[in-house]
Order: sequence, then structure tokens, then C-alpha cells
Amino acid sequence: MFRVLKFTTHLLVVMGAFLLAYQMRRALDLDWWLTNDDAQRVIGWAALYALIAGAIELVSQTERGAWRFASAREVVVLLRNTIVTALVFVLLIFILDRGVDLPRSVLPLAWGLSFAFLVGLRLSWRLVYDRNLAANILPSWWRGKAPHGKALVIVGPLAAAERHVRHLRSDADRGYWPEIVLTPNLQEQGLKLHDVPCVAGYANLEKVLAMRGKESQRPPSILFLAEPVAEMGFTAERIGRLRAAGHALLRPQSLIGLNEVDGGGSNRLREISLEEFLPREPVRLDPGPITALIENRRVMVTGAGGSIGSELARQLTALRCAHLSLVDHSEFLLFEINRELAERYPSGSRRALLANVRDEDRVTEIMHQERPDIVFHAAALKHVALVEGNPAEGVLTNVLGTSNVMTTAIKAGAAQFVLISTDKAVAPSNTMGATKRIAETLLDLTASGKTRLSAVRFGNVLGSAGSVVPIFRDQIARGGPVTVTHPDVDRYFMTIPEAVQLVLHSSAIKASQSGREPSKFLLEMGQPVKIADLARQMIELSGKVPDIDIEIEFTGLKPGEKLSEILFDEGESVTECVPGIMEIRTASAPDLTEADVRDLIAVAKRRDEPRTREAIAGAIEAIRGVDVRRPRKPRPMSIVPDTRASRS
Repeated sequence: MFRVLKFTTHLLVVMGAFLLAYQMRRALDLDWWLTNDDAQRVIGWAALYALIAGAIELVSQTERGAWRFASAREVVVLLRNTIVTALVFVLLIFILDRGVDLPRSVLPLAWGLSFAFLVGLRLSWRLVYDRNLAANILPSWWRGKAPHGKALVIVGPLAAAERHVRHLRSDADRGYWPEIVLTPNLQEQGLKLHDVPCVAGYANLEKVLAMRGKESQRPPSILFLAEPVAEMGFTAERIGRLRAAGHALLRPQSLIGLNEVDGGGSNRLREISLEEFLPREPVRLDPGPITALIENRRVMVTGAGGSIGSELARQLTALRCAHLSLVDHSEFLLFEINRELAERYPSGSRRALLANVRDEDRVTEIMHQERPDIVFHAAALKHVALVEGNPAEGVLTNVLGTSNVMTTAIKAGAAQFVLISTDKAVAPSNTMGATKRIAETLLDLTASGKTRLSAVRFGNVLGSAGSVVPIFRDQIARGGPVTVTHPDVDRYFMTIPEAVQLVLHSSAIKASQSGREPSKFLLEMGQPVKIADLARQMIELSGKVPDIDIEIEFTGLKPGEKLSEILFDEGESVTECVPGIMEIRTASAPDLTEADVRDLIAVAKRRDEPRTREAIAGAIEAIRGVDVRRPRKPRPMSIVPDTRASRS
């Protein structure tokens, strides 16, 4: 009904524009329109002009457009349609009536008026519904202070800032009102972007804030766009000072990770995070192979409520998998990720399944119910200290659980099984790393049939439940001290979304390989980060001064903890597949047997901790072919160049 009303209004406006043009040209009085026979002919011309305009609107489907969201594109379409209307009218009027008594100036006037009226009609409709657009049109001296939302300073390139300014000023409910844009280009000094003044030079941010502080006592929020803030010249110390001054420091929600993988709008903002200061460039890869692997496939994720498992679930859903099976033993975590996916992707097919991967019967049941094409096994015990004190539980979850999920996936006919591993599995010095190394070796001991088996090894991820970041954050919030085990301890770090993206890419590489033997992949982790430096950065980010406002306390290495992690073992070499992903090759098969693994699990089930530790040590010695009681010095990574054609 509303479309009919809009179409009728369009016809009346065009017809009225034609009659007004004729009146402006001839300056006729009212009696002429009421009594002269020629008036009927002019009204007929106007009706013909309107009908032509209506026909062109129907052909171009412009009547379907929502007037409250009219933009420059609709204006261009209207310009085209009104020109075509005038040309068609000229042709018809000379064919039908030879243009008798039609002044030549009427047609340009009719075209100009109809175009102006139609654009004005749409603009008026936008003004009715868009309060902030109306405010933008008014001059700044008339409008006064920002009418809606928190004051916002946008820092970034002009092109990126334009989209955010437009979105944020279009709707008061977005909560922010852009007041200043700070750009890196000196030539953009003094420009205005949708009536927002532009200042050039990132170094001038503090000056801009100081000048604005004289006008308002409330510190504005700051939205950083484009590059990581460290590359924009904002150190952790500088960011900390801004935060201490009361400024909320924001980022678009999906800056780090897949490019807009969740389809979120640009108005979704988050607090600036520690990932910005990682001493590594996030790897950007072609999403095509991942999409081909996941789209329209049934996928299962174990440990779906954990840090890696939940991010896998998000990215798999965004990649339009046909069905997603979420498996976790934690009721709360499973509920949370299922609720999040239901809100963000209401049409996605998924099922939340409570299960402990140790329970072979339950795993078999859900595997045969769900029939996944691809299984990502992220369920594991990952806390080094806890597993060190509970070695039997580590074996039962990390070894038995992996065996259960892998063997049932093979029996259910899954095309691919992917084990999420860790750099602590290399020359393991603790029980958690040892159990993950044994889990990796299970891939070599299992007859996979048609199922492709692979493991992906990577280091710590920032923000995970087991990382030092939330621990440091809580200690800083309490005023310290921040506890670090050793001044020289370092670790490899990457972001959770990037780690998951590379896991998916390595799975796509495995799917493209012709061989059926198990594969192990290693994610390129960049340079290791000293934990003490990480602690100092987090203190600075909070606006405090390390060792003055908040102390850093060294507590000594924990049992099983190394100073440095290594990414591959003696007897292993790595070959780069694509940037950021390497395949691990082993010179010889491990001496570990299936019987050894069964014995290990049997000992763990008896909760005999001393014998469990002995069995774990024996298994690692058989896998590595070295005496685990003689520790070796880490050797530097050397990448073997891949002489084969790229497989991604």
C-alpha cells in the first residue's frame, strides 16, 4: 500500500512540475486555466509527461527505494530518469501533436522542477525520520553543541573516518557524536568531513584534546582506525596517559581477525586491546580456500566453549557451514557460545551437546547422530600447573579424549579430523605438554581410512582463559604487585582470531593434499615476547608507571615451566606451505605403540600418580628417541624452503 502511495505521489509531483513550468513561462491567470480550451491540452501534456515518468520509474524499480535512506546514488538515478523522461516526451509530443503551442523553454523548466521536487521529497522524508541529519544541515552557529551521544574524536585516514562519521551521525542511538577527525595527511588540515573539522598529524592528538578540554570538562572518547596503534605512533605509555586522563579508547569491533567475517557494522566498537602491541604483523591470507573447505559442510567442534573452540565456532558459522555441532562438558560455557551464535546468526543450523570427551559411549553417540564432515578437536586440559598436579586427569582428557574423538570420527566417516595442539608439546618439560605430544602421536598410530588427520601446533594466545593477560589485569586492578616467574622467561603470542584463521587455513592445506598420511602443522608465531615486558606494557596501558605505581615481583619458575618454548623438536624439520603456516616433517617413526598408549591410559584410570608420571616419561622417550632426563638446549628455527608447488 505504501509503495502505491509513493508511486502516486511521484506522478502528481511530476505533473505539477510540468504545469508550474508552463505557468512560469506564460504567466497565465486563473481564468485562463478555468475557461480556455487550450488548458485541457496543456493538462493532457502534463499527464502524458507524468505517465512517461511513472513508466520509467517502474522499469528502473526506483519506486522500491526507501525514501528515509535515500542517498547520492538515488539522486543520480533520479537525474537519469528525469532526463530520459524529458527526451521521450519530446519524441512523443512531436509525433502526436507536432509540438503546437508548446514553448521550447517549458521542457527544460519542467525537467529542472521535477528533478528538484523529487529530490526534495526524499530529502524531506529523511529529515522527518533522521533527527541528526536535520542537525547536520543547520549551520554550526545555529546548531550549537552536539545534540546526541558522547563526544568522539576519530583518529585515522579520511576515507575510513568518513564511513564512521556518516554512520555515527545518522542515528542518535549509536551513542557517539563525532566532533573532530585526526588524519595522518597534512594536506587534509582544515577540511570538514560531514561538517566535522579535520586536524592533520597523529602527534597533535594531545593538543586537540587540550584545546577541547577548555570548552568541555567531560573527556571525549577516542576511536582509532586502520593500523595497529603502535604503528600510528601511540606507545603503550602514551595510550596509558590518555586512559588515565579519562578518555575511553575504542576500536572497530573486527579490526583484528578475519576482515568483517561476522558481518558486523562499523558502529560496533570495543575497547583498545593488548593485541595492538604484539611485536608481529598479523598474517593476512586469501579466505577462498577456507570458504571452499567449510561452506555447506557439517562441522563439529569439541571444547566449543573454550577460547579457541568458541572462536572456531564463530568463524565456522560466519563461513556458512551447513551445520555446527558444539560439544563441551561445561554447561555454562556451552550455553554462552550457543546463545551468542543464536543472537548473531539466528538462521544458522547448530546443536549444543553436553559431553565429556573421556566418555567413549557418549562421544560415539553424538558422532553418529551429527555425522560431521570435519571435526576440530579443541577440548583439552591446558593449564600447566593444574595438569602438573593432576597427571592422571591430563592423560584421561588429553590422550584418551583425543583417541575417543578421533576414532569415532573415523568410524562415522568424517572427511577430516584436526587436533589443536601446543608448542609445549615440543621437548615437553611438563605433564600438560607431554600429554599433548602423546595426543599428536596418536595420529601416526591410528588407521585413518578415508579420514584425513592433522594436528596444528601454536603458542600462547592473548586473552585466553589460561593466559597471563587476565591474571595481570586483575593484579593491576588491585594495585599490584604483578607477579612474573622469571625476568628472562618469554613466550610466543598471537591473537585468538588469527590463530583460528591459521588453523582453518592449515586444514584447507591438508584437504588439498593427495597423500593420506597424518600431517602436523606449525603456525608462525613471530618473535617471542618477554613476560616481564608484557607486564610492563599492561601497567603502562592502565596509565600507571611500572615499578613506581605498581611493582613487578619475580616468584621463580614453577614446576615444569621453561624459560623459553621451542616450536619443533630434534628429528623434526619444517617446510613453509603459505605465509604463516609450516608443515612439520619427522625423520623417523616414533617407537611408541598402541599397546603403550593403552597401558598409559589404564594406569591413569587407576589414579596411580607416580606410575602415571613414569608412564608419561616413558612414552615421551619412545616418541622422541632420547632420554627425557637429559634436557637439551633449544636450537634456533630453520625453515626448509618448499620446492613443491603451493598446495593452498
